[in-house]
Amino acid sequence: MPMNLIHRRICSSGKWAATVEERLTPWLKQRDLGDDVLEIGPGFGATTKVLLDVVPKLTVLEIDHASTELLRAKYGGRAEVVEGSGAQMPFDDNRFSAVVCFTMLHHVPTRQLQDAIFAEAARVLRPGGTYCGSDGQLNLRFRLLHIGDTMNVVDAATLPSRLEKAGFERVGVDVRPKELLTFSAVKPG
Repeated sequence: MPMNLIHRRICSSGKWAATVEERLTPWLKQRDLGDDVLEIGPGFGATTKVLLDVVPKLTVLEIDHASTELLRAKYGGRAEVVEGSGAQMPFDDNRFSAVVCFTMLHHVPTRQLQDAIFAEAARVLRPGGTYCGSDGQLNLRFRLLHIGDTMNVVDAATLPSRLEKAGFERVGVDVRPKELLTFSAVKPG
């Protein structure tokens, strides 16, 4: 979804990529994502780079054409890069061992589309598979970074029931107030 110029520069910077790697790697190593992982909305690919070092097989799904082309150029030899919407995924039912998304849900313009992404994540996951990720939380810095962007912050209080409605169980949500929300859920086996 649309990002302003400053936001695009930050998210495509080496500094952001290093920050993502430093914060994301330990979190990912605590999870068993299995053998075939889908990443929704990788943008410039900072999270993709980290995932490629910790999962055996990775598919990325990106809605933005320019970002899809960038991802193909950077990672096409190591990951399957697919252009499309997380709300209407072009994948078979029960294909993936895990589905992940990092700092992208707030760029989905409506709650209904976010819920469609949750439902599609459940559909493409194998029974027993994990859906997990993170997203930003509202604070002044976050708001300023998103001036002119699509910004629809996920409500941590309602996220568990939304994920359960999409078909997940064992939902966990952790929030560092005014900073970051992390979540995980499992498709019933």
